[in-house]
Amino acid sequence: MTLLRYLPAAKAAGVIRHTTWPNRSGAVEALTNGPPLSTVRGTMTDSPEAALGWTPELDAIWSAGGRIGRPGRVMRLDRGWSTVRQSIAAEPLRVRNIGIDVAVGDWVIPSADGEKVESVIDRQSAFVRRASHEGARAEAHTLAANIDVVFLVHGLNSPPNQRRLERELVLAFDSGAQPVVVLSKLDLVDDPAVVANSVATLEAVAFGVPVHAVSGVTHEGLETLRDYASVGRTIALLGASGVGKSTIINALVGDAVQRTNDVRMGDQRGRHTTTAAELVSLPTGGWLLDTPGVRAVSLWLSGQGIERAFADVFDLMDHCRFRNCKHEDEPGCAVLAAIAAGDLAAVRLHSLKRLVAEEAALEEEQRAHVRAGDRRGVHRPRTEGRFG
Repeated sequence: MTLLRYLPAAKAAGVIRHTTWPNRSGAVEALTNGPPLSTVRGTMTDSPEAALGWTPELDAIWSAGGRIGRPGRVMRLDRGWSTVRQSIAAEPLRVRNIGIDVAVGDWVIPSADGEKVESVIDRQSAFVRRASHEGARAEAHTLAANIDVVFLVHGLNSPPNQRRLERELVLAFDSGAQPVVVLSKLDLVDDPAVVANSVATLEAVAFGVPVHAVSGVTHEGLETLRDYASVGRTIALLGASGVGKSTIINALVGDAVQRTNDVRMGDQRGRHTTTAAELVSLPTGGWLLDTPGVRAVSLWLSGQGIERAFADVFDLMDHCRFRNCKHEDEPGCAVLAAIAAGDLAAVRLHSLKRLVAEEAALEEEQRAHVRAGDRRGVHRPRTEGRFG
Protein backbone atom coordinates (compact mmCIF):
# COMPACT_ATOMS: atom_id res chain seq x y z
CA MET A 1 0.00 0.00 0.00
CA THR A 2 1.30 3.42 -0.86
CA LEU A 3 1.40 6.35 1.51
CA LEU A 4 -2.07 6.90 2.86
CA ARG A 5 -3.95 9.91 1.61
CA TYR A 6 -5.45 11.27 4.77
CA LEU A 7 -8.54 13.35 5.15
CA PRO A 8 -7.43 17.01 5.11
CA ALA A 9 -8.77 17.57 8.63
CA ALA A 10 -6.78 14.66 9.99
CA LYS A 11 -3.59 15.71 8.24
CA ALA A 12 -3.93 19.32 9.38
CA ALA A 13 -4.63 18.37 12.97
CA GLY A 14 -2.03 15.64 13.11
CA VAL A 15 -4.65 13.23 14.43
CA ILE A 16 -3.59 10.31 12.24
CA ARG A 17 0.16 10.03 12.29
CA HIS A 18 0.88 6.55 10.95
CA THR A 19 2.08 6.69 7.36
CA THR A 20 2.11 3.18 5.96
CA TRP A 21 0.28 -0.07 6.53
CA PRO A 22 -0.01 -3.37 4.65
CA ASN A 23 -2.95 -3.76 2.31
CA ARG A 24 -6.24 -4.88 3.73
CA SER A 25 -5.83 -8.54 2.79
CA GLY A 26 -2.50 -8.65 4.57
CA ALA A 27 -3.98 -7.15 7.72
CA VAL A 28 -6.83 -9.66 7.64
CA GLU A 29 -4.39 -12.55 7.26
CA ALA A 30 -2.46 -11.37 10.29
CA LEU A 31 -5.64 -11.24 12.34
CA THR A 32 -7.12 -14.57 11.40
CA ASN A 33 -4.15 -16.84 10.77
CA GLY A 34 -1.37 -15.51 12.97
CA PRO A 35 -0.75 -14.49 16.57
CA PRO A 36 -1.99 -11.12 17.88
CA LEU A 37 -0.70 -8.25 15.77
CA SER A 38 1.54 -6.23 18.04
CA THR A 39 1.25 -8.32 21.18
CA VAL A 40 3.38 -11.23 19.99
CA ARG A 41 5.16 -11.90 23.24
CA GLY A 42 7.63 -14.65 22.41
CA THR A 43 8.12 -17.85 24.36
CA MET A 44 6.92 -17.70 27.96
CA THR A 45 9.57 -17.64 30.65
CA ASP A 46 9.73 -20.33 33.33
CA SER A 47 9.28 -17.85 36.17
CA PRO A 48 6.48 -18.17 38.75
CA GLU A 49 4.96 -15.07 37.18
CA ALA A 50 4.65 -16.66 33.72
CA ALA A 51 1.23 -18.10 34.44
CA LEU A 52 0.07 -14.59 35.28
CA GLY A 53 1.18 -13.31 31.88
CA TRP A 54 4.80 -12.33 32.58
CA THR A 55 6.77 -12.34 29.34
CA PRO A 56 10.36 -12.00 28.11
CA GLU A 57 9.55 -8.47 26.93
CA LEU A 58 8.37 -7.44 30.39
CA ASP A 59 11.38 -9.17 31.94
CA ALA A 60 13.70 -7.17 29.67
CA ILE A 61 12.06 -3.90 30.73
CA TRP A 62 12.33 -4.83 34.40
CA SER A 63 15.96 -5.88 33.96
CA ALA A 64 16.81 -2.59 32.26
CA GLY A 65 15.52 -0.83 35.37
CA GLY A 66 17.83 -2.80 37.63
CA ARG A 67 15.36 -5.55 38.62
CA ILE A 68 14.36 -3.53 41.66
CA GLY A 69 11.60 -5.04 43.78
CA ARG A 70 9.40 -7.98 42.86
CA PRO A 71 6.80 -7.48 40.10
CA GLY A 72 3.18 -8.33 40.66
CA ARG A 73 0.11 -8.16 38.45
CA VAL A 74 -2.92 -6.04 39.27
CA MET A 75 -5.79 -8.53 39.44
CA ARG A 76 -8.52 -6.21 40.67
CA LEU A 77 -8.93 -2.46 40.91
CA ASP A 78 -11.17 -0.73 43.43
CA ARG A 79 -11.26 2.94 44.24
CA GLY A 80 -7.74 3.79 45.34
CA TRP A 81 -6.72 0.17 45.88
CA SER A 82 -5.10 -2.57 43.80
CA THR A 83 -5.18 -6.30 44.49
CA VAL A 84 -1.78 -7.58 43.32
CA ARG A 85 -0.51 -11.14 42.85
CA GLN A 86 3.20 -11.86 42.48
CA SER A 87 2.73 -15.54 41.58
CA ILE A 88 -0.09 -18.05 41.30
CA ALA A 89 0.80 -19.58 44.67
CA ALA A 90 1.39 -16.34 46.58
CA GLU A 91 -1.27 -14.65 48.65
CA PRO A 92 -2.55 -11.46 46.98
CA LEU A 93 -1.52 -8.07 48.30
CA ARG A 94 -3.91 -5.15 48.71
CA VAL A 95 -1.97 -1.97 48.09
CA ARG A 96 -2.84 1.69 47.69
CA ASN A 97 -2.59 3.59 44.40
CA ILE A 98 -1.24 6.92 45.56
CA GLY A 99 -0.60 9.50 42.84
CA ILE A 100 -0.08 6.85 40.18
CA ASP A 101 -2.13 5.68 37.20
CA VAL A 102 -2.89 1.97 37.60
CA ALA A 103 -5.12 -0.28 35.50
CA VAL A 104 -6.17 -3.90 35.86
CA GLY A 105 -3.62 -6.04 34.04
CA ASP A 106 -0.72 -3.74 34.89
CA TRP A 107 2.53 -5.17 36.20
CA VAL A 108 3.59 -3.10 39.19
CA ILE A 109 6.34 -2.96 41.81
CA PRO A 110 4.86 -2.76 45.33
CA SER A 111 6.76 -0.80 47.94
CA ALA A 112 9.05 -2.70 50.30
CA ASP A 113 6.50 -2.47 53.11
CA GLY A 114 3.72 -3.73 50.82
CA GLU A 115 1.61 -0.65 51.45
CA LYS A 116 1.46 1.03 48.04
CA VAL A 117 2.29 0.75 44.34
CA GLU A 118 5.81 2.09 43.89
CA SER A 119 5.95 2.02 40.08
CA VAL A 120 4.25 0.59 36.98
CA ILE A 121 6.25 -1.43 34.44
CA ASP A 122 5.81 -0.08 30.91
CA ARG A 123 2.62 -1.44 29.37
CA GLN A 124 2.88 -3.72 26.35
CA SER A 125 -0.67 -2.85 25.35
CA ALA A 126 -3.45 -0.73 26.81
CA PHE A 127 -7.12 -0.15 26.15
CA VAL A 128 -7.52 3.61 26.48
CA ARG A 129 -10.50 5.89 26.00
CA ARG A 130 -11.41 9.41 27.01
CA ALA A 131 -12.60 9.76 30.59
CA SER A 132 -16.38 9.74 30.57
CA HIS A 133 -17.30 11.06 34.01
CA GLU A 134 -19.34 14.23 34.15
CA GLY A 135 -17.24 17.32 33.63
CA ALA A 136 -14.25 15.32 32.45
CA ARG A 137 -11.46 17.26 30.79
CA ALA A 138 -9.43 15.96 27.88
CA GLU A 139 -8.06 13.13 30.01
CA ALA A 140 -7.23 9.53 29.16
CA HIS A 141 -8.74 6.62 31.07
CA THR A 142 -7.07 3.22 30.79
CA LEU A 143 -9.62 0.41 30.95
CA ALA A 144 -7.13 -2.48 30.81
CA ALA A 145 -3.40 -3.08 30.35
CA ASN A 146 -1.20 -5.85 28.93
CA ILE A 147 -4.01 -7.53 27.07
CA ASP A 148 -3.68 -9.90 24.12
CA VAL A 149 -7.24 -10.11 22.82
CA VAL A 150 -10.26 -7.82 23.14
CA PHE A 151 -13.70 -9.40 22.91
CA LEU A 152 -16.07 -6.69 21.65
CA VAL A 153 -19.38 -8.02 22.95
CA HIS A 154 -22.74 -7.17 21.37
CA GLY A 155 -26.09 -8.76 22.22
CA LEU A 156 -28.06 -10.63 19.56
CA ASN A 157 -31.29 -9.57 21.24
CA SER A 158 -30.77 -6.00 20.01
CA PRO A 159 -30.28 -4.63 16.48
CA PRO A 160 -26.58 -4.71 15.48
CA ASN A 161 -24.89 -1.36 16.06
CA GLN A 162 -22.29 -0.73 13.36
CA ARG A 163 -21.41 2.75 14.57
CA ARG A 164 -20.59 1.56 18.08
CA LEU A 165 -18.53 -1.31 16.68
CA GLU A 166 -16.54 1.12 14.51
CA ARG A 167 -15.62 3.10 17.61
CA GLU A 168 -14.75 -0.04 19.54
CA LEU A 169 -12.54 -1.26 16.70
CA VAL A 170 -10.63 2.04 16.72
CA LEU A 171 -10.01 1.61 20.46
CA ALA A 172 -9.08 -2.04 20.05
CA PHE A 173 -6.63 -1.47 17.19
CA ASP A 174 -5.04 1.37 19.13
CA SER A 175 -4.67 -0.86 22.19
CA GLY A 176 -2.21 -3.20 20.50
CA ALA A 177 -4.43 -6.23 21.12
CA GLN A 178 -6.32 -8.42 18.66
CA PRO A 179 -10.02 -7.48 18.38
CA VAL A 180 -12.64 -10.23 18.19
CA VAL A 181 -16.35 -9.48 17.82
CA VAL A 182 -18.60 -11.64 20.00
CA LEU A 183 -22.36 -11.75 19.46
CA SER A 184 -23.82 -12.99 22.73
CA LYS A 185 -27.24 -14.29 23.80
CA LEU A 186 -27.58 -16.72 20.92
CA ASP A 187 -30.05 -18.66 23.05
CA LEU A 188 -32.53 -15.76 22.89
CA VAL A 189 -32.80 -15.85 19.08
CA ASP A 190 -34.84 -18.65 17.50
CA ASP A 191 -34.48 -17.62 13.86
CA PRO A 192 -31.11 -18.55 12.28
CA ALA A 193 -31.71 -15.88 9.62
CA VAL A 194 -31.67 -13.19 12.31
CA VAL A 195 -28.33 -14.48 13.58
CA ALA A 196 -26.88 -14.63 10.07
CA ASN A 197 -28.07 -11.08 9.35
CA SER A 198 -26.53 -9.73 12.56
CA VAL A 199 -23.22 -11.44 11.82
CA ALA A 200 -23.20 -10.12 8.24
CA THR A 201 -24.11 -6.60 9.39
CA LEU A 202 -21.15 -6.42 11.76
CA GLU A 203 -18.79 -8.19 9.37
CA ALA A 204 -19.52 -5.37 6.91
CA VAL A 205 -17.54 -2.99 9.14
CA ALA A 206 -15.20 -5.51 10.81
CA PHE A 207 -13.19 -6.33 7.63
CA GLY A 208 -11.57 -9.61 8.58
CA VAL A 209 -11.88 -9.28 12.34
CA PRO A 210 -13.44 -12.58 13.50
CA VAL A 211 -17.14 -12.46 14.41
CA HIS A 212 -18.52 -15.27 16.61
CA ALA A 213 -22.10 -15.90 17.77
CA VAL A 214 -22.21 -17.60 21.18
CA SER A 215 -24.42 -18.35 24.15
CA GLY A 216 -23.21 -18.21 27.71
CA VAL A 217 -26.33 -20.12 28.75
CA THR A 218 -26.21 -23.11 26.37
CA HIS A 219 -22.43 -22.79 25.83
CA GLU A 220 -22.89 -22.92 22.06
CA GLY A 221 -19.85 -21.42 20.31
CA LEU A 222 -17.79 -21.07 23.51
CA GLU A 223 -15.15 -23.56 22.40
CA THR A 224 -14.13 -21.09 19.71
CA LEU A 225 -13.60 -18.40 22.35
CA ARG A 226 -11.54 -20.76 24.52
CA ASP A 227 -9.06 -21.13 21.67
CA TYR A 228 -7.98 -17.51 22.28
CA ALA A 229 -7.16 -18.14 25.95
CA SER A 230 -3.97 -20.20 26.08
CA VAL A 231 -1.63 -20.17 29.09
CA GLY A 232 -0.68 -16.68 30.24
CA ARG A 233 -2.76 -14.86 27.62
CA THR A 234 -5.12 -12.12 28.74
CA ILE A 235 -8.50 -11.35 27.22
CA ALA A 236 -10.48 -8.20 27.95
CA LEU A 237 -14.21 -8.00 27.41
CA LEU A 238 -15.74 -4.71 26.36
CA GLY A 239 -19.39 -4.03 25.76
CA ALA A 240 -22.37 -1.99 26.84
CA SER A 241 -24.19 -2.79 30.06
CA GLY A 242 -26.24 -5.97 29.97
CA VAL A 243 -24.90 -7.49 26.74
CA GLY A 244 -23.97 -10.74 28.48
CA LYS A 245 -20.29 -10.33 29.34
CA SER A 246 -20.63 -11.74 32.85
CA THR A 247 -22.62 -14.74 31.62
CA ILE A 248 -19.89 -15.49 29.07
CA ILE A 249 -17.23 -15.21 31.78
CA ASN A 250 -19.15 -17.56 34.06
CA ALA A 251 -19.46 -20.11 31.26
CA LEU A 252 -15.79 -19.90 30.26
CA VAL A 253 -14.53 -20.08 33.83
CA GLY A 254 -16.96 -22.81 34.84
CA ASP A 255 -18.05 -21.08 38.01
CA ALA A 256 -20.39 -18.24 38.89
CA VAL A 257 -17.57 -15.78 39.50
CA GLN A 258 -19.50 -12.81 38.16
CA ARG A 259 -22.91 -11.89 39.53
CA THR A 260 -25.51 -11.85 36.76
CA ASN A 261 -28.95 -10.29 36.71
CA ASP A 262 -32.01 -11.30 34.76
CA VAL A 263 -32.98 -9.21 31.76
CA ARG A 264 -35.60 -6.54 32.17
CA MET A 265 -38.97 -7.79 30.99
CA GLY A 266 -39.79 -4.64 29.04
CA ASP A 267 -36.95 -4.63 26.52
CA GLN A 268 -35.02 -7.88 27.11
CA ARG A 269 -31.92 -5.90 28.05
CA GLY A 270 -29.78 -7.05 30.94
CA ARG A 271 -28.91 -5.06 33.99
CA HIS A 272 -25.26 -4.26 34.45
CA THR A 273 -23.59 -6.63 36.93
CA THR A 274 -19.87 -5.79 37.02
CA THR A 275 -18.93 -3.16 39.60
CA ALA A 276 -15.13 -3.46 39.57
CA ALA A 277 -12.71 -4.56 36.86
CA GLU A 278 -11.07 -7.88 37.71
CA LEU A 279 -8.87 -10.58 36.15
CA VAL A 280 -10.40 -14.05 36.39
CA SER A 281 -8.43 -17.26 35.76
CA LEU A 282 -9.52 -19.75 33.10
CA PRO A 283 -9.15 -23.55 33.06
CA THR A 284 -7.10 -23.12 29.86
CA GLY A 285 -4.47 -21.13 31.78
CA GLY A 286 -5.49 -17.78 30.37
CA TRP A 287 -7.12 -14.79 32.02
CA LEU A 288 -10.35 -12.91 31.43
CA LEU A 289 -10.85 -9.28 32.33
CA ASP A 290 -14.35 -7.91 32.69
CA THR A 291 -14.84 -4.16 32.72
CA PRO A 292 -17.90 -2.34 34.06
CA GLY A 293 -20.40 -1.70 31.26
CA VAL A 294 -19.31 1.13 29.00
CA ARG A 295 -22.38 3.13 28.02
CA ALA A 296 -20.51 5.59 25.83
CA VAL A 297 -17.46 4.82 23.70
CA SER A 298 -15.42 8.02 23.89
CA LEU A 299 -12.26 7.92 21.80
CA TRP A 300 -8.81 9.01 22.89
CA LEU A 301 -6.08 10.15 20.50
CA SER A 302 -5.77 7.54 17.76
CA GLY A 303 -2.47 6.22 16.47
CA GLN A 304 -3.31 3.58 13.88
CA GLY A 305 -6.80 2.80 15.09
CA ILE A 306 -8.83 4.97 12.71
CA GLU A 307 -6.67 4.01 9.76
CA ARG A 308 -7.10 0.31 10.41
CA ALA A 309 -10.77 0.39 11.37
CA PHE A 310 -11.54 2.23 8.12
CA ALA A 311 -9.00 0.50 5.88
CA ASP A 312 -11.56 0.18 3.08
CA VAL A 313 -12.08 3.95 2.89
CA PHE A 314 -8.37 4.74 3.12
CA ASP A 315 -7.65 2.25 0.34
CA LEU A 316 -10.08 4.14 -1.88
CA MET A 317 -8.49 7.48 -0.99
CA ASP A 318 -5.27 6.28 -2.58
CA HIS A 319 -7.02 6.33 -5.94
CA CYS A 320 -8.50 9.83 -5.77
CA ARG A 321 -7.30 12.13 -8.57
CA PHE A 322 -6.21 14.88 -6.16
CA ARG A 323 -4.05 14.23 -3.11
CA ASN A 324 -5.92 16.92 -1.13
CA CYS A 325 -9.34 15.51 -2.05
CA LYS A 326 -11.95 16.26 0.62
CA HIS A 327 -14.29 13.56 -0.70
CA GLU A 328 -17.19 15.98 -1.02
CA ASP A 329 -17.73 16.96 -4.66
CA GLU A 330 -14.28 16.83 -6.26
CA PRO A 331 -13.91 15.28 -9.73
CA GLY A 332 -12.10 11.96 -9.78
CA CYS A 333 -12.89 11.15 -6.15
CA ALA A 334 -12.61 7.38 -5.81
CA VAL A 335 -14.52 7.40 -2.53
CA LEU A 336 -17.56 9.15 -4.01
CA ALA A 337 -17.38 6.87 -7.04
CA ALA A 338 -17.51 3.82 -4.77
CA ILE A 339 -20.52 5.26 -2.96
CA ALA A 340 -22.29 5.95 -6.26
CA ALA A 341 -21.59 2.40 -7.43
CA GLY A 342 -22.94 0.93 -4.22
CA ASP A 343 -19.55 -0.45 -3.19
CA LEU A 344 -19.27 1.78 -0.12
CA ALA A 345 -22.03 2.94 2.20
CA ALA A 346 -22.21 6.72 2.47
CA VAL A 347 -22.64 6.40 6.23
CA ARG A 348 -19.21 4.77 6.36
CA LEU A 349 -17.52 7.92 5.04
CA HIS A 350 -19.68 10.05 7.33
CA SER A 351 -18.58 7.99 10.35
CA LEU A 352 -14.93 8.35 9.42
CA LYS A 353 -15.19 12.11 9.04
CA ARG A 354 -17.03 12.36 12.34
CA LEU A 355 -14.37 10.39 14.23
CA VAL A 356 -11.54 12.37 12.63
CA ALA A 357 -13.26 15.64 13.55
CA GLU A 358 -13.83 14.38 17.08
CA GLU A 359 -10.16 13.62 17.55
CA ALA A 360 -9.10 16.91 15.97
CA ALA A 361 -11.35 18.70 18.48
CA LEU A 362 -9.84 16.70 21.34
CA GLU A 363 -6.32 17.61 20.32
CA GLU A 364 -7.29 21.28 20.04
CA GLU A 365 -8.86 21.10 23.49
CA GLN A 366 -5.59 19.81 24.88
CA ARG A 367 -3.63 22.58 23.19
CA ALA A 368 -6.05 25.13 24.65
CA HIS A 369 -5.45 23.76 28.16
CA VAL A 370 -1.71 24.10 27.68
CA ARG A 371 -2.03 27.64 26.34
CA ALA A 372 -4.19 28.58 29.31
CA GLY A 373 -1.62 27.19 31.70
CA ASP A 374 -3.94 24.38 32.81
CA ARG A 375 -1.51 21.53 33.32
CA ARG A 376 -4.20 19.14 34.44
CA GLY A 377 -5.05 18.29 30.85
CA VAL A 378 -3.18 15.21 29.70
CA HIS A 379 -1.08 15.82 26.60
CA ARG A 380 0.37 12.85 24.80
CA PRO A 381 3.64 13.46 22.95
CA ARG A 382 3.13 13.31 19.21
CA THR A 383 5.18 10.21 18.66
CA GLU A 384 4.63 7.02 16.73
CA GLY A 385 5.38 4.67 19.64
CA ARG A 386 3.07 4.53 22.63
CA PHE A 387 4.43 1.90 25.03
CA GLY A 388 7.77 0.83 26.33
